Amino acid sequence: MRNFTFSIPTTIHFGKGQISHLSELRQSGTKALLVYGGGSIKRNGIYDEALRILGEAGVQVSELSGVEPNPRIQTVRRGVEMCKSEGIDMVLAIGGGSTIDCAKVVAAGAKYDGDAWDLVLDRTKIKDALPIYSVLTLSATGSEMDSAAVISDMTKNEKWGTAAECLKPTMSVLDPTYTFSVSRRQTAAGTADMMSHTFENYFTKEQGADVQLRFCEALLRTMIKNGPIALAEPDNYEARANLMWAASHAINGLVSEGSADPWCVHPMEHELSAFYDITHGEGLAILTPVWMDYVLSVKTVSAFATYGRNVWGLVGSDDWSIAHDAIAKTSEFFFKTMGLPANLRAVGITSDEHFEVMAEKAARRTINAYVPLDKDDVVNIFRAAM
Repeated sequence: MRNFTFSIPTTIHFGKGQISHLSELRQSGTKALLVYGGGSIKRNGIYDEALRILGEAGVQVSELSGVEPNPRIQTVRRGVEMCKSEGIDMVLAIGGGSTIDCAKVVAAGAKYDGDAWDLVLDRTKIKDALPIYSVLTLSATGSEMDSAAVISDMTKNEKWGTAAECLKPTMSVLDPTYTFSVSRRQTAAGTADMMSHTFENYFTKEQGADVQLRFCEALLRTMIKNGPIALAEPDNYEARANLMWAASHAINGLVSEGSADPWCVHPMEHELSAFYDITHGEGLAILTPVWMDYVLSVKTVSAFATYGRNVWGLVGSDDWSIAHDAIAKTSEFFFKTMGLPANLRAVGITSDEHFEVMAEKAARRTINAYVPLDKDDVVNIFRAAM
């Protein structure tokens, strides 16, 4: 196991009614920028409740609305300008990972003299950020408890991740009831997203990281159990609660510090989103089984067989048979059980027109992954996913 430093400074208030803790924003000042997406928080009452609590706490609120599912740098820039011109003290995101990601880069941009896109392209330029708070409404990305953010510039077909310790939220409210109204499609995509985070950390060249691997397996079993329940019973509190908490732990460092390699499927999916603006979790679900099959080899078969035995409960002594069955089980779960689109054509990608350019960009980040992939490998995976 490698050396590492593990720190999660985010205070989590988990459960029903925990939004009352928004009164604690007063400790960071009197002016908050409220960041949210398309307005669902107004329909479900979270918006009014948040404004009431903040008002009673003496916190003035400015609003940055309309954050996109793949948040745009143009929206970030609007938020940064508001923070600087209005003397904002803190940023509060109410929504899913896209909203929280946008809020993070807004908070960092408010403390930076240049263009916020600089902070996306070069994370070393992030030196400080306004305090960040979040109220989570979608279980998927884990952004409520990690240091990362992903921002797009669709005018350039670019989608990049950035990260810094100061981007970890000061406090996050996780109320599973806020996810009851999440659609079947987004519930399924969110489950695929959190599973992909876990896979990216689980498949590693590092030897001896038993704690991290066993944690990953427990998270995957939890997701596999509760994802279908949430689809069938949208207001099942325990299913929603377990998905919400599992998503946070998939990416907060618990299962990655000391063991994880650079991620592989995410960089490939980011290119799909950058060029085609597809739903992130759906893209991950499409690519993951294809990637698994592509990298299965003499060197990796033992890891995939272990995955099959410990996550899917497969039995047998032949590692190759177990590994193939595990990959098949993964496909079946995503595409049949969860009803996710099974290939790129199903999300509107019917041509390989951009694959060469996309693969060249993705390969910059996949070359040191669990199984290193070059440009040609990535093109092959994209084509196999058609």
